[in-house]
Formats: sequence, C-alpha cells, structure tokens
Amino acid sequence: MALLAPSIMAGDWWNIGKQIEECIRGGADLIHFDVMDGHFVPNITVGPEVLSDISKRVKVPIDAHLMIENPDRYIPEFAKAGANWISVHIENVPHIHRTLNFIREQGAKAGVVINPGTSLTMIEEAIRHADFVLLMSVNPGFSGQSFIERSFDRLSQLRQMRDQLNPDCLIEIDGGIKEENIAEAVRLGADVLVVGSGIFAHPKVEDQTRKLKEIIASAKAI
Repeated sequence: MALLAPSIMAGDWWNIGKQIEECIRGGADLIHFDVMDGHFVPNITVGPEVLSDISKRVKVPIDAHLMIENPDRYIPEFAKAGANWISVHIENVPHIHRTLNFIREQGAKAGVVINPGTSLTMIEEAIRHADFVLLMSVNPGFSGQSFIERSFDRLSQLRQMRDQLNPDCLIEIDGGIKEENIAEAVRLGADVLVVGSGIFAHPKVEDQTRKLKEIIASAKAI
C-alpha cells in the first residue's frame, strides 16, 4: 500500500508538535520535512536543529527534502539530526551519482527530485541509483499551490521508466495532492503521497489524515 507523508511546512507552527502527533495518530507513515534556503527556491524554512527536535519525539521516518544550494555540504547535518530519507534536486546537483551514494553513507535513503519544468530524461540515469524519486507536481518553494494537471501524465511516464530501470525505486509525488486527486495519484503509480494543505488546512488534522489513509487503501494501481 502507498505511504502518506504529511508535509509540515503547511502546518501551524505555533502548534506544530501537536499537529505532528495528530498526523501520526491518524496513520501517517512518514513526516515530510521541507528545507528551503531562499536561493534555490524563493522561500526560507527550517534547518537541522528543528528536525532534530522532531526526530527525538516521533517514531515514524522523517523525509527531508533539500531545496537548497550545495546540498552535499549539509547532508551529514540532516542525517545526524535524524533524517531517514534525504532527497536532492537533479537541477542543482552536478554529480548526482556521487551525492546519492553520499546520502546512503550517512545512513539515509537517497532520493532524487525533479521539478515540473524539467524533462524526465534528466533522471533516466539517476533513477538507476536512487532509493526513491520525488516528482514535484507544483513548482517548489511555497505550500498551498494548485496541482499541475500535466503531472499525472509525467507520473505515468515516470512509473514506466522506474519499472524498466529500477523496480525497487519508490515514486513520491509532492504538490497540490488533496482528497479529490490522491486516489488517482495512487492508481497512476505513486508509492508515497506528500500532502500539505490537504491535511493541515482542515480543523481536525487527525481525522483528515485518517480519511486520506482510507482513500489510499481503497485505491487500486492500474
């Protein structure tokens, strides 16, 4: 069954610890942790210190998505802070094979991320060496954006590529995934669903997490 990864960037940071606990009670499989530096993307979020505080208090894996320049420099810090999955963008990593191996050397699963405007051919080689591929279905940098419909075609193409080149590689999708489209994402091949405002915009985070888990469980891959 596909995994649900609430993206805490969309949460209420005054109450984020409580909301993370609610997500976990609702059945969240991972916690998605977005890292932005104001350079690679036009926003700034949080760093390894915050991740460390969270990792000490939760038992589900933490999925750190590094939307930053020179991610190799910071990979050891995020791994040491407790990141179990770490992903970097194909658009700003010149030696992706080396970086993916470097992530694994730190004890984390290694992922490669691709933006909506980047041809899938850019990750054809990287997918052979990745534990997971993160397909962005919005342009990275801000929570609450609308899903780019073309992303479903890309998801289908990525699934075919994955099946041919590295069947063990998981496909993660992030951006605009909500109650109304999450089942289609599962059917088209997503193994991990990142959901931000589709969970945290609801007044009852635990109930909404549980509802999405039920939708995922009932969706059938095609």
